[in-house]
Amino acid sequence: MTTYQAPVRDVEFLLNDVFEMERYSNIAGFGEATPDLVKAILEEGAKFCEEVIHPLNAVGDREGCVLNDGVVTTPTGFADAYRRFAEGGWPALCADPEHGGQGLPLTIGVVLSEFIAGANMAFGMYSGLSRGAYEALAKHGTPEQKATYLPRLASGEWTGTMNLTEPHCGTDLGLMRTRAEPRGDGSYAITGTKIFISAGEHDLADNIVHLVLAKIPGGPDGIKGVSLFVVPKVLVADDGSLGARNAVSCGALEEKMGIHGNSTCVMNYDGATGWLVGGEHKGMRAMFTMMNAARLGVGIQGLAQSELAYQNALAYARDRRQGRALTGAKAPDQPADPIIVHPDIRRILMNIKAFNEGARALVLWSALREDVAERSADEDDRARAEDHMGLLMPVLKGVLTDTGFANAVAAQQVFGGHGYIRESGMEQIVRDARIAMIYEGANGIQALDLVGRKLPADGGRALRAFLAEVGAFLAEAGAEEAMAGYVVPLGSAVKDLQDAVGWLMKNGTANPDEAAAGSTDFMHMFGLVALAYMWAMMARKAQARLTNGDGDRAFLEAKLATGAYFMQRLLPETKAHLARIVSGAAPVMALDADAF
Repeated sequence: MTTYQAPVRDVEFLLNDVFEMERYSNIAGFGEATPDLVKAILEEGAKFCEEVIHPLNAVGDREGCVLNDGVVTTPTGFADAYRRFAEGGWPALCADPEHGGQGLPLTIGVVLSEFIAGANMAFGMYSGLSRGAYEALAKHGTPEQKATYLPRLASGEWTGTMNLTEPHCGTDLGLMRTRAEPRGDGSYAITGTKIFISAGEHDLADNIVHLVLAKIPGGPDGIKGVSLFVVPKVLVADDGSLGARNAVSCGALEEKMGIHGNSTCVMNYDGATGWLVGGEHKGMRAMFTMMNAARLGVGIQGLAQSELAYQNALAYARDRRQGRALTGAKAPDQPADPIIVHPDIRRILMNIKAFNEGARALVLWSALREDVAERSADEDDRARAEDHMGLLMPVLKGVLTDTGFANAVAAQQVFGGHGYIRESGMEQIVRDARIAMIYEGANGIQALDLVGRKLPADGGRALRAFLAEVGAFLAEAGAEEAMAGYVVPLGSAVKDLQDAVGWLMKNGTANPDEAAAGSTDFMHMFGLVALAYMWAMMARKAQARLTNGDGDRAFLEAKLATGAYFMQRLLPETKAHLARIVSGAAPVMALDADAF
Protein backbone atom coordinates (compact mmCIF):
# COMPACT_ATOMS: atom_id res chain seq x y z
CA MET A 1 0.00 0.00 0.00
CA THR A 2 1.38 3.38 -0.99
CA THR A 3 1.30 6.66 0.90
CA TYR A 4 1.03 10.17 -0.53
CA GLN A 5 1.82 13.65 0.75
CA ALA A 6 0.93 16.60 -1.45
CA PRO A 7 4.02 18.80 -2.15
CA VAL A 8 2.50 21.94 -0.62
CA ARG A 9 5.78 23.40 0.57
CA ASP A 10 7.40 23.10 -2.84
CA VAL A 11 4.40 24.74 -4.52
CA GLU A 12 4.48 27.66 -2.07
CA PHE A 13 8.17 28.23 -2.80
CA LEU A 14 7.44 28.34 -6.52
CA LEU A 15 4.38 30.58 -6.35
CA ASN A 16 5.65 33.01 -3.71
CA ASP A 17 9.41 33.12 -4.29
CA VAL A 18 10.30 31.96 -7.78
CA PHE A 19 7.37 33.28 -9.81
CA GLU A 20 6.13 35.95 -7.37
CA MET A 21 2.46 35.35 -8.05
CA GLU A 22 1.48 38.63 -6.43
CA ARG A 23 2.96 40.41 -9.48
CA TYR A 24 -0.10 39.20 -11.41
CA SER A 25 -2.56 41.06 -9.19
CA ASN A 26 -3.76 43.19 -12.14
CA ILE A 27 -5.19 40.07 -13.81
CA ALA A 28 -8.71 38.89 -13.01
CA GLY A 29 -8.79 36.43 -10.14
CA PHE A 30 -5.32 37.16 -8.81
CA GLY A 31 -6.34 40.06 -6.60
CA GLU A 32 -8.41 37.71 -4.46
CA ALA A 33 -5.72 35.02 -4.42
CA THR A 34 -3.75 36.37 -1.47
CA PRO A 35 -0.88 34.23 -0.11
CA ASP A 36 -2.93 33.39 2.98
CA LEU A 37 -5.94 32.29 0.92
CA VAL A 38 -3.77 30.26 -1.46
CA LYS A 39 -2.04 28.60 1.49
CA ALA A 40 -5.39 27.65 3.03
CA ILE A 41 -6.64 26.23 -0.29
CA LEU A 42 -3.46 24.22 -0.83
CA GLU A 43 -3.54 22.79 2.67
CA GLU A 44 -7.22 21.86 2.50
CA GLY A 45 -6.79 20.39 -0.97
CA ALA A 46 -3.81 18.39 0.22
CA LYS A 47 -5.79 17.09 3.19
CA PHE A 48 -8.66 15.96 0.97
CA CYS A 49 -6.30 14.21 -1.44
CA GLU A 50 -4.24 12.52 1.26
CA GLU A 51 -7.07 11.44 3.55
CA VAL A 52 -10.05 10.89 1.25
CA ILE A 53 -9.02 9.88 -2.26
CA HIS A 54 -5.55 8.33 -1.88
CA PRO A 55 -6.86 5.48 0.31
CA LEU A 56 -9.19 4.66 -2.60
CA ASN A 57 -6.35 4.36 -5.11
CA ALA A 58 -5.64 0.68 -4.46
CA VAL A 59 -9.39 -0.02 -4.04
CA GLY A 60 -10.09 1.36 -7.51
CA ASP A 61 -7.26 -0.65 -9.03
CA ARG A 62 -8.40 -3.87 -7.36
CA GLU A 63 -12.16 -3.57 -7.97
CA GLY A 64 -12.31 -1.66 -11.23
CA CYS A 65 -15.62 -0.57 -12.72
CA VAL A 66 -18.58 -2.82 -13.51
CA LEU A 67 -20.97 -2.49 -16.47
CA ASN A 68 -24.41 -4.03 -16.03
CA ASP A 69 -27.29 -3.31 -18.44
CA GLY A 70 -25.67 -0.09 -19.60
CA VAL A 71 -25.05 1.18 -16.06
CA VAL A 72 -21.48 1.61 -14.81
CA THR A 73 -20.81 1.22 -11.10
CA THR A 74 -17.58 2.79 -9.89
CA PRO A 75 -15.37 1.21 -7.20
CA THR A 76 -16.31 1.27 -3.54
CA GLY A 77 -15.99 4.73 -2.04
CA PHE A 78 -15.68 6.65 -5.31
CA ALA A 79 -19.24 7.98 -5.36
CA ASP A 80 -19.05 9.24 -1.77
CA ALA A 81 -15.62 10.80 -2.38
CA TYR A 82 -16.90 12.56 -5.49
CA ARG A 83 -19.92 13.89 -3.58
CA ARG A 84 -17.57 15.33 -0.95
CA PHE A 85 -15.35 16.73 -3.73
CA ALA A 86 -18.27 18.58 -5.32
CA GLU A 87 -19.75 19.73 -2.01
CA GLY A 88 -16.34 21.11 -1.07
CA GLY A 89 -16.52 23.46 -4.05
CA TRP A 90 -13.36 22.08 -5.70
CA PRO A 91 -14.78 21.90 -9.28
CA ALA A 92 -15.83 25.57 -8.99
CA LEU A 93 -12.42 26.81 -7.88
CA CYS A 94 -11.45 28.52 -11.15
CA ALA A 95 -14.84 28.77 -12.86
CA ASP A 96 -16.36 32.15 -13.68
CA PRO A 97 -18.43 33.64 -10.81
CA GLU A 98 -21.14 34.22 -13.43
CA HIS A 99 -21.57 30.45 -13.48
CA GLY A 100 -21.28 29.95 -9.74
CA GLY A 101 -17.49 29.60 -9.71
CA GLN A 102 -14.96 31.15 -7.37
CA GLY A 103 -13.03 32.86 -10.17
CA LEU A 104 -9.58 32.03 -8.79
CA PRO A 105 -6.55 31.77 -11.11
CA LEU A 106 -6.29 28.71 -13.31
CA THR A 107 -2.86 28.18 -11.76
CA ILE A 108 -4.47 27.19 -8.46
CA GLY A 109 -6.58 24.64 -10.27
CA VAL A 110 -3.45 23.25 -11.92
CA VAL A 111 -1.81 22.79 -8.52
CA LEU A 112 -4.87 20.96 -7.23
CA SER A 113 -4.89 18.74 -10.33
CA GLU A 114 -1.37 17.53 -9.50
CA PHE A 115 -2.41 16.73 -5.94
CA ILE A 116 -5.46 14.79 -7.17
CA ALA A 117 -3.54 12.87 -9.85
CA GLY A 118 -0.81 12.00 -7.38
CA ALA A 119 -3.32 10.78 -4.82
CA ASN A 120 -5.59 8.86 -7.20
CA MET A 121 -5.15 9.29 -10.94
CA ALA A 122 -8.20 7.21 -11.89
CA PHE A 123 -10.51 9.15 -9.56
CA GLY A 124 -9.24 12.48 -10.84
CA MET A 125 -10.19 11.61 -14.41
CA TYR A 126 -13.92 11.76 -13.63
CA SER A 127 -13.69 15.49 -13.03
CA GLY A 128 -10.55 16.17 -15.06
CA LEU A 129 -12.17 16.49 -18.47
CA SER A 130 -15.02 18.56 -17.05
CA ARG A 131 -12.74 21.58 -17.01
CA GLY A 132 -12.00 21.12 -20.71
CA ALA A 133 -15.71 20.77 -21.47
CA TYR A 134 -16.39 23.90 -19.43
CA GLU A 135 -13.73 25.89 -21.31
CA ALA A 136 -14.88 24.68 -24.74
CA LEU A 137 -18.49 25.64 -24.08
CA ALA A 138 -17.51 28.92 -22.43
CA LYS A 139 -15.56 29.94 -25.54
CA HIS A 140 -17.63 28.43 -28.33
CA GLY A 141 -21.09 27.66 -26.95
CA THR A 142 -24.26 29.63 -27.53
CA PRO A 143 -25.72 31.72 -24.69
CA GLU A 144 -28.33 29.03 -24.17
CA GLN A 145 -25.72 26.27 -24.01
CA LYS A 146 -23.69 28.27 -21.52
CA ALA A 147 -26.71 28.86 -19.31
CA THR A 148 -27.68 25.21 -19.42
CA TYR A 149 -24.34 23.49 -18.90
CA LEU A 150 -21.73 25.78 -17.37
CA PRO A 151 -23.20 26.26 -13.89
CA ARG A 152 -23.67 22.52 -13.47
CA LEU A 153 -20.20 21.68 -14.77
CA ALA A 154 -18.76 24.31 -12.44
CA SER A 155 -20.58 22.89 -9.43
CA GLY A 156 -19.60 19.32 -10.24
CA GLU A 157 -23.28 18.38 -10.40
CA TRP A 158 -22.57 17.19 -13.96
CA THR A 159 -19.32 15.99 -15.52
CA GLY A 160 -17.98 16.28 -19.06
CA THR A 161 -16.26 14.10 -21.64
CA MET A 162 -14.44 14.43 -24.94
CA ASN A 163 -15.44 12.02 -27.76
CA LEU A 164 -12.94 11.90 -30.62
CA THR A 165 -11.53 8.43 -31.22
CA GLU A 166 -13.33 5.79 -33.30
CA PRO A 167 -12.40 2.11 -33.80
CA HIS A 168 -10.75 2.80 -37.17
CA CYS A 169 -9.57 6.34 -36.49
CA GLY A 170 -7.37 7.84 -33.79
CA THR A 171 -5.05 10.72 -34.62
CA ASP A 172 -6.36 11.07 -38.19
CA LEU A 173 -9.75 12.49 -37.26
CA GLY A 174 -10.56 13.26 -40.86
CA LEU A 175 -11.39 9.55 -41.26
CA MET A 176 -14.20 9.60 -38.69
CA ARG A 177 -17.58 8.14 -39.61
CA THR A 178 -19.84 9.45 -36.85
CA ARG A 179 -22.49 11.54 -38.57
CA ALA A 180 -24.82 14.32 -37.49
CA GLU A 181 -28.10 14.59 -39.40
CA PRO A 182 -29.93 17.95 -39.10
CA ARG A 183 -33.45 17.55 -37.72
CA GLY A 184 -34.78 20.93 -38.80
CA ASP A 185 -35.40 22.18 -35.26
CA GLY A 186 -31.84 23.24 -34.50
CA SER A 187 -30.84 19.84 -33.15
CA TYR A 188 -29.00 16.97 -34.84
CA ALA A 189 -29.27 13.18 -34.71
CA ILE A 190 -25.83 11.86 -33.78
CA THR A 191 -25.03 8.31 -34.89
CA GLY A 192 -21.75 6.46 -34.52
CA THR A 193 -19.37 4.73 -32.13
CA LYS A 194 -16.58 6.30 -30.09
CA ILE A 195 -13.96 4.35 -28.16
CA PHE A 196 -11.54 5.01 -25.29
CA ILE A 197 -13.90 7.57 -23.75
CA SER A 198 -12.69 8.34 -20.22
CA ALA A 199 -15.56 8.62 -17.72
CA GLY A 200 -18.05 8.08 -20.53
CA GLU A 201 -20.55 6.45 -18.17
CA HIS A 202 -20.54 6.33 -14.36
CA ASP A 203 -22.64 6.69 -11.22
CA LEU A 204 -20.98 9.80 -9.76
CA ALA A 205 -23.08 12.57 -11.32
CA ASP A 206 -26.68 13.01 -12.44
CA ASN A 207 -25.71 13.90 -16.00
CA ILE A 208 -22.70 13.63 -18.30
CA VAL A 209 -22.10 16.31 -20.92
CA HIS A 210 -20.54 14.62 -23.96
CA LEU A 211 -18.72 16.79 -26.48
CA VAL A 212 -18.74 14.76 -29.67
CA LEU A 213 -16.99 15.22 -33.00
CA ALA A 214 -19.10 14.22 -36.01
CA LYS A 215 -19.59 15.06 -39.66
CA ILE A 216 -22.63 16.78 -41.12
CA PRO A 217 -23.56 15.18 -44.49
CA GLY A 218 -22.54 17.31 -47.45
CA GLY A 219 -19.65 18.97 -45.66
CA PRO A 220 -16.03 19.09 -46.83
CA ASP A 221 -13.97 15.90 -46.85
CA GLY A 222 -11.40 15.17 -44.18
CA ILE A 223 -10.77 17.21 -41.08
CA LYS A 224 -12.35 20.33 -42.61
CA GLY A 225 -15.74 18.64 -42.47
CA VAL A 226 -15.70 17.89 -38.74
CA SER A 227 -18.16 19.63 -36.39
CA LEU A 228 -18.56 19.58 -32.61
CA PHE A 229 -21.79 18.77 -30.76
CA VAL A 230 -22.92 18.81 -27.17
CA VAL A 231 -24.80 15.59 -26.44
CA PRO A 232 -26.03 15.18 -22.85
CA LYS A 233 -26.51 11.73 -21.38
CA VAL A 234 -29.88 12.93 -20.07
CA LEU A 235 -31.84 15.55 -21.99
CA VAL A 236 -32.37 18.88 -20.26
CA ALA A 237 -35.71 20.69 -20.20
CA ASP A 238 -36.04 24.43 -20.75
CA ASP A 239 -36.25 25.00 -16.99
CA GLY A 240 -32.98 23.13 -16.45
CA SER A 241 -34.57 19.97 -15.05
CA LEU A 242 -33.55 16.55 -16.31
CA GLY A 243 -35.86 14.74 -18.70
CA ALA A 244 -35.62 11.55 -20.73
CA ARG A 245 -32.45 9.52 -21.27
CA ASN A 246 -30.75 10.42 -24.54
CA ALA A 247 -29.97 7.74 -27.15
CA VAL A 248 -26.37 7.40 -26.01
CA SER A 249 -25.11 4.37 -24.12
CA CYS A 250 -22.01 2.58 -22.94
CA GLY A 251 -21.60 -0.57 -25.02
CA ALA A 252 -18.53 -1.91 -23.22
CA LEU A 253 -15.80 -1.11 -20.73
CA GLU A 254 -12.25 -1.43 -21.98
CA GLU A 255 -10.06 -4.01 -20.20
CA LYS A 256 -6.99 -1.90 -19.48
CA MET A 257 -3.43 -2.19 -18.23
CA GLY A 258 -4.04 0.47 -15.56
CA ILE A 259 -6.33 3.22 -14.27
CA HIS A 260 -8.83 0.49 -13.46
CA GLY A 261 -10.82 2.82 -11.23
CA ASN A 262 -11.81 4.97 -14.19
CA SER A 263 -14.49 3.83 -16.62
CA THR A 264 -13.00 3.84 -20.12
CA CYS A 265 -16.00 3.32 -22.37
CA VAL A 266 -17.13 2.35 -25.83
CA MET A 267 -19.90 4.89 -26.45
CA ASN A 268 -22.72 4.19 -28.88
CA TYR A 269 -24.73 7.08 -30.33
CA ASP A 270 -27.95 5.80 -31.88
CA GLY A 271 -29.60 8.92 -33.23
CA ALA A 272 -28.82 10.77 -30.01
CA THR A 273 -29.96 14.38 -29.80
CA GLY A 274 -27.11 16.87 -29.97
CA TRP A 275 -26.61 20.56 -30.61
CA LEU A 276 -23.92 22.24 -32.68
CA VAL A 277 -21.10 23.99 -30.83
CA GLY A 278 -19.01 26.63 -32.61
CA GLY A 279 -20.43 26.52 -36.12
CA GLU A 280 -20.70 23.94 -38.89
CA HIS A 281 -17.40 22.33 -39.91
CA LYS A 282 -15.55 24.29 -37.19
CA GLY A 283 -15.33 21.42 -34.76
CA MET A 284 -11.59 21.15 -34.47
CA ARG A 285 -11.17 24.78 -33.46
CA ALA A 286 -13.57 24.26 -30.56
CA MET A 287 -12.23 20.81 -29.69
CA PHE A 288 -8.65 22.08 -29.51
CA THR A 289 -9.72 24.26 -26.59
CA MET A 290 -10.59 21.06 -24.76
CA MET A 291 -7.62 19.09 -26.08
CA ASN A 292 -5.09 21.69 -24.92
CA ALA A 293 -6.55 21.62 -21.41
CA ALA A 294 -6.48 17.82 -21.51
CA ARG A 295 -2.88 17.68 -22.74
CA LEU A 296 -1.71 19.93 -19.92
CA GLY A 297 -3.66 17.72 -17.52
CA VAL A 298 -2.01 14.59 -18.89
CA GLY A 299 1.45 16.15 -18.56
CA ILE A 300 0.59 16.84 -14.93
CA GLN A 301 -0.42 13.19 -14.54
CA GLY A 302 3.09 12.20 -15.64
CA LEU A 303 4.60 14.47 -13.00
CA ALA A 304 2.10 13.32 -10.36
CA GLN A 305 2.83 9.62 -10.85
CA SER A 306 6.55 10.35 -10.78
CA GLU A 307 6.06 12.17 -7.46
CA LEU A 308 3.98 9.36 -5.99
CA ALA A 309 6.59 6.81 -7.08
CA TYR A 310 9.43 8.93 -5.65
CA GLN A 311 7.81 9.40 -2.25
CA ASN A 312 7.29 5.68 -1.80
CA ALA A 313 10.72 4.70 -3.13
CA LEU A 314 12.33 7.19 -0.77
CA ALA A 315 10.45 5.81 2.23
CA TYR A 316 11.43 2.26 1.28
CA ALA A 317 15.09 3.21 0.74
CA ARG A 318 15.25 4.74 4.21
CA ASP A 319 13.69 1.67 5.80
CA ARG A 320 15.02 -1.31 3.84
CA ARG A 321 18.33 -2.67 5.17
CA GLN A 322 20.67 -4.47 2.82
CA GLY A 323 24.47 -4.62 2.78
CA ARG A 324 26.92 -2.03 4.01
CA ALA A 325 27.98 1.31 2.60
CA LEU A 326 31.19 0.99 0.57
CA THR A 327 32.79 3.67 2.75
CA GLY A 328 32.01 1.83 5.98
CA ALA A 329 28.98 0.93 8.06
CA LYS A 330 26.56 3.79 8.56
CA ALA A 331 24.41 1.91 11.07
CA PRO A 332 26.93 -0.25 12.95
CA ASP A 333 24.36 -1.12 15.63
CA GLN A 334 22.16 -2.74 12.94
CA PRO A 335 22.79 -5.89 10.91
CA ALA A 336 22.85 -3.85 7.67
CA ASP A 337 22.65 -0.28 6.44
CA PRO A 338 19.52 1.24 4.86
CA ILE A 339 19.82 1.02 1.09
CA ILE A 340 19.72 4.80 0.74
CA VAL A 341 23.45 4.78 1.59
CA HIS A 342 24.28 3.12 -1.74
CA PRO A 343 25.25 5.49 -4.59
CA ASP A 344 23.13 3.75 -7.20
CA ILE A 345 20.00 4.09 -5.05
CA ARG A 346 20.91 7.74 -4.53
CA ARG A 347 21.29 8.13 -8.30
CA ILE A 348 17.78 6.82 -8.91
CA LEU A 349 16.26 9.01 -6.21
CA MET A 350 18.17 12.12 -7.30
CA ASN A 351 17.19 11.61 -10.93
CA ILE A 352 13.52 11.51 -9.97
CA LYS A 353 13.70 14.32 -7.41
CA ALA A 354 15.52 16.64 -9.81
CA PHE A 355 12.98 15.97 -12.54
CA ASN A 356 9.93 16.31 -10.29
CA GLU A 357 10.89 19.67 -8.84
CA GLY A 358 11.95 21.07 -12.20
CA ALA A 359 8.83 19.75 -13.90
CA ARG A 360 6.58 21.22 -11.22
CA ALA A 361 8.19 24.60 -11.82
CA LEU A 362 7.70 24.23 -15.58
CA VAL A 363 4.03 23.38 -15.10
CA LEU A 364 3.37 26.35 -12.82
CA TRP A 365 5.37 28.74 -15.02
CA SER A 366 3.20 27.68 -17.94
CA ALA A 367 0.00 27.76 -15.88
CA LEU A 368 0.68 31.40 -15.04
CA ARG A 369 1.11 32.07 -18.77
CA GLU A 370 -2.20 30.34 -19.39
CA ASP A 371 -3.82 32.69 -16.89
CA VAL A 372 -2.33 35.64 -18.76
CA ALA A 373 -3.55 34.25 -22.09
CA GLU A 374 -7.07 33.72 -20.75
CA ARG A 375 -7.56 36.72 -18.48
CA SER A 376 -5.15 39.59 -19.15
CA ALA A 377 -6.57 42.85 -20.41
CA ASP A 378 -3.36 43.51 -22.38
CA GLU A 379 -3.66 42.14 -25.91
CA ASP A 380 0.12 41.92 -26.44
CA ASP A 381 0.60 40.03 -23.17
CA ARG A 382 -2.14 37.62 -24.17
CA ALA A 383 -0.53 37.02 -27.56
CA ARG A 384 2.88 36.32 -26.02
CA ALA A 385 1.33 33.98 -23.47
CA GLU A 386 -0.57 32.12 -26.20
CA ASP A 387 2.70 31.70 -28.11
CA HIS A 388 4.28 30.24 -24.99
CA MET A 389 1.47 27.75 -24.44
CA GLY A 390 1.47 26.67 -28.07
CA LEU A 391 5.21 26.06 -28.06
CA LEU A 392 5.43 24.37 -24.67
CA MET A 393 2.30 22.20 -24.79
CA PRO A 394 3.92 19.30 -26.72
CA VAL A 395 6.90 19.48 -24.37
CA LEU A 396 4.75 19.48 -21.25
CA LYS A 397 2.70 16.55 -22.48
CA GLY A 398 5.46 14.51 -24.13
CA VAL A 399 8.45 15.01 -21.85
CA LEU A 400 6.58 14.91 -18.55
CA THR A 401 4.78 11.69 -19.40
CA ASP A 402 7.76 9.90 -21.00
CA THR A 403 9.96 10.76 -18.05
CA GLY A 404 7.20 10.25 -15.51
CA PHE A 405 6.75 6.66 -16.66
CA ALA A 406 10.50 6.04 -16.73
CA ASN A 407 10.73 7.39 -13.20
CA ALA A 408 7.91 5.11 -12.02
CA VAL A 409 9.85 2.12 -13.37
CA ALA A 410 13.07 3.36 -11.76
CA ALA A 411 11.32 3.84 -8.42
CA GLN A 412 9.92 0.32 -8.69
CA GLN A 413 13.51 -0.89 -9.12
CA VAL A 414 14.41 0.55 -5.70
CA PHE A 415 12.03 -2.01 -4.18
CA GLY A 416 13.65 -4.94 -5.97
CA GLY A 417 11.33 -7.94 -6.00
CA HIS A 418 8.95 -6.24 -3.60
CA GLY A 419 8.24 -3.65 -6.28
CA TYR A 420 6.95 -6.33 -8.62
CA ILE A 421 4.23 -7.63 -6.33
CA ARG A 422 0.91 -5.91 -5.71
CA GLU A 423 1.39 -5.40 -1.96
CA SER A 424 3.87 -2.53 -2.35
CA GLY A 425 1.65 -0.61 -4.77
CA MET A 426 4.55 0.22 -7.07
CA GLU A 427 3.40 -1.99 -9.93
CA GLN A 428 0.09 -0.09 -9.98
CA ILE A 429 1.94 3.21 -10.34
CA VAL A 430 3.87 1.82 -13.31
CA ARG A 431 0.68 0.55 -14.96
CA ASP A 432 -1.24 3.75 -14.30
CA ALA A 433 1.58 6.00 -15.54
CA ARG A 434 1.88 4.17 -18.86
CA ILE A 435 -1.34 5.51 -20.38
CA ALA A 436 -0.25 9.14 -20.09
CA MET A 437 2.29 8.59 -22.88
CA ILE A 438 -0.50 7.44 -25.18
CA TYR A 439 -3.77 9.31 -24.76
CA GLU A 440 -4.52 12.89 -25.78
CA GLY A 441 -2.09 12.43 -28.67
CA ALA A 442 0.66 9.80 -28.43
CA ASN A 443 4.04 11.30 -27.64
CA GLY A 444 5.45 10.69 -31.09
CA ILE A 445 2.65 12.91 -32.40
CA GLN A 446 3.53 15.54 -29.80
CA ALA A 447 7.11 15.55 -31.06
CA LEU A 448 6.00 15.89 -34.69
CA ASP A 449 3.65 18.71 -33.71
CA LEU A 450 6.50 20.54 -31.98
CA VAL A 451 8.95 20.24 -34.87
CA GLY A 452 6.55 20.42 -37.78
CA ARG A 453 4.06 23.05 -36.58
CA LYS A 454 5.00 24.83 -33.37
CA LEU A 455 8.63 25.72 -34.17
CA PRO A 456 7.99 27.33 -37.59
CA ALA A 457 4.66 28.96 -36.60
CA ASP A 458 4.63 32.70 -37.29
CA GLY A 459 8.20 32.59 -38.52
CA GLY A 460 9.47 31.00 -35.29
CA ARG A 461 8.16 33.85 -33.12
CA ALA A 462 7.46 31.71 -30.05
CA LEU A 463 10.86 30.04 -30.12
CA ARG A 464 12.62 33.38 -30.50
CA ALA A 465 10.73 34.71 -27.49
CA PHE A 466 11.69 31.68 -25.41
CA LEU A 467 15.36 31.96 -26.34
CA ALA A 468 15.32 35.70 -25.73
CA GLU A 469 13.89 35.22 -22.23
CA VAL A 470 16.45 32.57 -21.33
CA GLY A 471 19.21 34.69 -22.86
CA ALA A 472 18.23 37.70 -20.79
CA PHE A 473 18.28 35.57 -17.64
CA LEU A 474 21.73 34.21 -18.50
CA ALA A 475 23.08 37.71 -19.07
CA GLU A 476 21.73 38.96 -15.75
CA ALA A 477 22.50 35.93 -13.58
CA GLY A 478 25.88 35.41 -15.23
CA ALA A 479 27.26 38.34 -13.26
CA GLU A 480 26.60 36.51 -9.98
CA GLU A 481 29.49 34.28 -8.91
CA ALA A 482 27.26 31.91 -6.96
CA MET A 483 25.25 31.18 -10.11
CA ALA A 484 28.15 29.96 -12.26
CA GLY A 485 27.32 26.30 -11.65
CA TYR A 486 23.87 26.85 -13.09
CA VAL A 487 24.43 29.52 -15.74
CA VAL A 488 27.32 27.87 -17.56
CA PRO A 489 25.60 24.49 -18.09
CA LEU A 490 22.36 26.19 -19.09
CA GLY A 491 24.20 28.34 -21.63
CA SER A 492 25.85 25.26 -23.11
CA ALA A 493 22.51 23.46 -23.39
CA VAL A 494 20.90 26.47 -25.07
CA LYS A 495 23.71 26.38 -27.63
CA ASP A 496 22.91 22.69 -28.29
CA LEU A 497 19.25 23.59 -28.75
CA GLN A 498 20.10 26.39 -31.19
CA ASP A 499 22.37 24.05 -33.16
CA ALA A 500 19.55 21.51 -33.37
CA VAL A 501 17.09 24.15 -34.58
CA GLY A 502 19.55 25.32 -37.21
CA TRP A 503 20.10 21.78 -38.47
CA LEU A 504 16.37 21.07 -38.62
CA MET A 505 15.68 24.31 -40.48
CA LYS A 506 18.39 23.56 -43.00
CA ASN A 507 17.59 19.90 -43.61
CA GLY A 508 14.00 19.36 -42.52
CA THR A 509 12.50 21.70 -45.09
CA ALA A 510 14.13 19.90 -48.00
CA ASN A 511 13.34 16.43 -46.61
CA PRO A 512 10.60 16.19 -43.96
CA ASP A 513 11.92 12.77 -42.89
CA GLU A 514 15.02 14.53 -41.52
CA ALA A 515 12.87 16.54 -39.12
CA ALA A 516 10.60 13.64 -38.24
CA ALA A 517 13.48 11.28 -37.46
CA GLY A 518 14.87 13.72 -34.92
CA SER A 519 11.60 15.00 -33.52
CA THR A 520 11.47 12.96 -30.32
CA ASP A 521 15.08 13.77 -29.53
CA PHE A 522 14.36 17.44 -30.16
CA MET A 523 11.32 17.38 -27.89
CA HIS A 524 13.35 15.89 -25.05
CA MET A 525 16.25 18.27 -25.67
CA PHE A 526 13.85 21.19 -25.50
CA GLY A 527 12.42 19.73 -22.30
CA LEU A 528 15.87 19.50 -20.71
CA VAL A 529 16.63 23.12 -21.58
CA ALA A 530 13.28 24.30 -20.20
CA LEU A 531 13.80 22.29 -17.00
CA ALA A 532 17.31 23.67 -16.65
CA TYR A 533 15.95 27.20 -16.97
CA MET A 534 13.50 26.43 -14.18
CA TRP A 535 16.32 25.09 -12.02
CA ALA A 536 18.46 28.15 -12.64
CA MET A 537 15.59 30.40 -11.55
CA MET A 538 14.94 28.28 -8.47
CA ALA A 539 18.63 28.24 -7.55
CA ARG A 540 18.87 31.99 -7.86
CA LYS A 541 15.93 32.54 -5.51
CA ALA A 542 17.21 29.95 -3.06
CA GLN A 543 20.69 31.49 -3.08
CA ALA A 544 19.27 34.97 -2.50
CA ARG A 545 17.24 33.81 0.48
CA LEU A 546 20.24 32.04 1.98
CA THR A 547 22.36 35.14 1.53
CA ASN A 548 19.72 37.19 3.31
CA GLY A 549 19.40 34.64 6.09
CA ASP A 550 15.74 34.27 5.22
CA GLY A 551 13.81 30.99 5.14
CA ASP A 552 14.39 27.33 5.93
CA ARG A 553 18.11 26.80 5.42
CA ALA A 554 17.89 23.03 4.97
CA PHE A 555 15.12 23.37 2.37
CA LEU A 556 17.02 26.01 0.41
CA GLU A 557 20.33 24.14 0.51
CA ALA A 558 18.55 21.02 -0.74
CA LYS A 559 17.21 23.07 -3.65
CA LEU A 560 20.70 24.20 -4.60
CA ALA A 561 22.13 20.68 -4.35
CA THR A 562 19.30 19.16 -6.39
CA GLY A 563 19.61 21.87 -9.03
CA ALA A 564 23.36 21.30 -9.24
CA TYR A 565 22.71 17.59 -9.71
CA PHE A 566 20.35 18.31 -12.59
CA MET A 567 22.92 20.54 -14.28
CA GLN A 568 25.78 18.06 -13.84
CA ARG A 569 24.08 14.70 -14.35
CA LEU A 570 20.92 15.18 -16.45
CA LEU A 571 21.39 18.28 -18.59
CA PRO A 572 24.44 16.91 -20.51
CA GLU A 573 22.00 14.58 -22.28
CA THR A 574 21.30 17.48 -24.67
CA LYS A 575 24.53 16.59 -26.43
CA ALA A 576 23.43 12.99 -27.02
CA HIS A 577 20.11 14.25 -28.37
CA LEU A 578 21.93 16.66 -30.69
CA ALA A 579 24.19 13.90 -31.99
CA ARG A 580 21.18 11.75 -32.85
CA ILE A 581 19.33 14.64 -34.50
CA VAL A 582 22.21 15.54 -36.82
CA SER A 583 22.70 11.88 -37.78
CA GLY A 584 19.61 12.49 -39.88
CA ALA A 585 16.96 10.18 -41.25
CA ALA A 586 19.30 7.84 -43.13
CA PRO A 587 20.00 5.42 -40.23
CA VAL A 588 16.30 5.39 -39.31
CA MET A 589 15.01 4.78 -42.85
CA ALA A 590 17.84 2.49 -44.09
CA LEU A 591 15.91 -0.77 -43.97
CA ASP A 592 13.14 -1.56 -46.41
CA ALA A 593 9.87 -2.37 -44.68
CA ASP A 594 10.26 -6.03 -45.67
CA ALA A 595 13.65 -6.23 -43.94
CA PHE A 596 12.31 -5.68 -40.44
